[in-house]
Amino acid sequence: MPVLSANNITMQFGGLTAVDKFNLNLEPHELVGLIGPNGAGKTTIFNMLTGVYVPTSGDIILNGQSIIKKSTHDIVSLGASRTFQNIRLFKDLTAVENVKIAYHNFIDYNMIQGMFRTKKFWIEEKKAQEECLKLLDIFDMGEYANTLAKNLPYGQQRKLEIARALASDPKVLMLDEPAAGMNPNETEELMNTIHFIRNKFDITVLLIEHDMKLVMGICERIIVVDYGKTIAEGTPDEIKNNPEVIRAYLGD
Repeated sequence: MPVLSANNITMQFGGLTAVDKFNLNLEPHELVGLIGPNGAGKTTIFNMLTGVYVPTSGDIILNGQSIIKKSTHDIVSLGASRTFQNIRLFKDLTAVENVKIAYHNFIDYNMIQGMFRTKKFWIEEKKAQEECLKLLDIFDMGEYANTLAKNLPYGQQRKLEIARALASDPKVLMLDEPAAGMNPNETEELMNTIHFIRNKFDITVLLIEHDMKLVMGICERIIVVDYGKTIAEGTPDEIKNNPEVIRAYLGD
């Protein structure tokens, strides 16, 4: 059974149809790319898949449950997490504090125990700290654990956002233009990181990206949208040789 399915989802804003009857099936452990020109509807699709927008019509199934009209918090709990095109970290918190915010579902103490700093509180906080530090170490960011997010280099901020998304233990990780603003060396490192986390955490990855070297280099399947509609789907070789995709997006 697909871990995530979108069935004829449509998103209309007044008289504008941003996404028109989009379909998607993500199998466990897949690495899939979603590409298309600017304004094609890619981020709108992500926003529907993660509960930011409620589709005008259609259904979305995550781990066997419809997530239409569920809160973003509930969707994360069901196993879908994402990053954003524009980095959205808590810039005045440290790297480890940013990751701990996403780990909160696994912290087992109540408000009273937290207010009075009981033994249970300290045990749970210590466990959370240790687990989040382990996650930072996986990304070779242990040395930045106590660095404010706003003081991290750009590439490290991108990695921190991915680490934070993984702290919620997702089954599906959605990356919205993760290579945006990166230099070639950082992009190469990101490619290795995405492959690594897919295998390390045994998750499904869906990414939006304009860097075709990255998309063609790591994605097993690519979906192309234009004007809110899917115009092609296939392997990287099939996509880069598809005349309609070349016309609409890749160019001659």
